[in-house]
This record gives sequence, C-alpha cells and structure tokens, in this order.
Amino acid sequence: MAAKVEIYTWAWCPFCIRAKDLLAQKQVELIEYGIDGDEAARSQMSERAHGRRSLPQIFINEQHIGGCDDLYELEYQGKLDPLLQ
Repeated sequence: MAAKVEIYTWAWCPFCIRAKDLLAQKQVELIEYGIDGDEAARSQMSERAHGRRSLPQIFINEQHIGGCDDLYELEYQGKLDPLLQ
C-alpha cells in the first residue's frame, strides 16, 4: 500500500517545485494543496505543521515531515523510501 503524501504549496515557490520534483522522480502520487494567497488555508496548514508557515509543508501518512530541505535530508539519509512504502 502506497503512503499518503500531502504537500502544501504556492504555484511559483522554487522550494515547492523542488520538493515535488523529488517526489515525482520517486513516482509518488501526492495530494497537493495550492494555497496561494489563501490565508485561512495557510493558517490551517500552520496548525498541522506545529506552527511552521513556510512552504512547502509535507506530510507522509499524517506525519509532519517539514519542508523541502527536510525532505531532501531524509532522502540523503536513506530514510525517505521506507516512509513512502
């Protein structure tokens, strides 16, 4: 069973694009929440992300992963693939 991957993004955010590129390389189906200019959606994201308001914010199986750098750190450490199983 594939992991449930959710990502909050802005359309032209370079970090959002970079995170989505890594997930696409791994052929991950994701649920994307484009929150451009939607302060209510950003506040909801921030609640889920323990107060973090930067973008992207990524969740795997309801677990908060963090942002783009956090995602790439998991990849570097070899911990991302097991989370995506």
